[in-house]
Amino acid sequence: MRIRATVVAVTGAVALSAFVVPAAQAAGSGAHHPIDTLRALHAAASGRSTFTGATGEVGTPYALDAKFTGVSVNNGKPIVAGTSGRVSVPVTFKVTHGVGVDVTASDTELDVFIYRGSFDEPANFLGGDDYPACSNTSATVATCRGTIDILPGEELENADATSWKAAGYIIDVNDVDLSADDIDYSKVGFTESASLTTAKLQRLSKLTVNAAPEPVKKGKTLTVTGKLSRANWDNGTYAGYSTQPVKLQFRKKNSSTYTTVKTVKTSSTGSLKTTVKASVDGYYRYVFAGTSTTPAATAAGDFVDVK
Repeated sequence: MRIRATVVAVTGAVALSAFVVPAAQAAGSGAHHPIDTLRALHAAASGRSTFTGATGEVGTPYALDAKFTGVSVNNGKPIVAGTSGRVSVPVTFKVTHGVGVDVTASDTELDVFIYRGSFDEPANFLGGDDYPACSNTSATVATCRGTIDILPGEELENADATSWKAAGYIIDVNDVDLSADDIDYSKVGFTESASLTTAKLQRLSKLTVNAAPEPVKKGKTLTVTGKLSRANWDNGTYAGYSTQPVKLQFRKKNSSTYTTVKTVKTSSTGSLKTTVKASVDGYYRYVFAGTSTTPAATAAGDFVDVK
């Protein structure tokens, strides 16, 4: 993932060393996640880090006159992820700043990301592959748009299916050469904000249905089976979701409306099984309403020909 070389230089390696970097988030692995900013910038803002190391380094960054407003992650909807591939969701926000601050300048860096747990000791965090794009809408307001890009197979565990918070930071380097041996960090500005908004992550669910036998004589018994499963981020598979209420619904052949026949609970392995009496041609389906950690799911209707 992309490691922010600018932030590392500004905030110092000592603050970063307190945070263990997961293998998938180590330098050189390709994509970006703000591991180096989450801990180091917060430490700096709290006055707990000093900027010493190379000969001549002095000072601490000044407070930048800027703040985040109107932060939205995935348009306020839950982020649903399976076990593989990439999930990208939009992040939008505004930055209100002093007249002397230009967040679109080439020597200014800013980002918004999400984290789980406390801001001081996050259990996990997720960011975008690229920095947000901002445009000035006035002398003191910029509108920005970015993404949160997630690789579920590398970055998520089941405990991540919960509520997250968004945080952001802005650094104004002010053309300071951060690679020099003699740096005055007091010329570098930054600000950070935690708990800007919330975002919920959910484990993708799948639901199947099969009504048998087909065809069936009128008045005979139909057995309707299925399975409710959801993404297991701990091992990269889909596992049955146990003891969950699922509705069995039916619609007649020439109707567009489903009606609920009964509610069935999934077994310990997520399986579903119930019986009904065949009456007319139509479609059977299972419908799962969802939970806080798992989104709703609806199986495609299974047609039954009644003779």
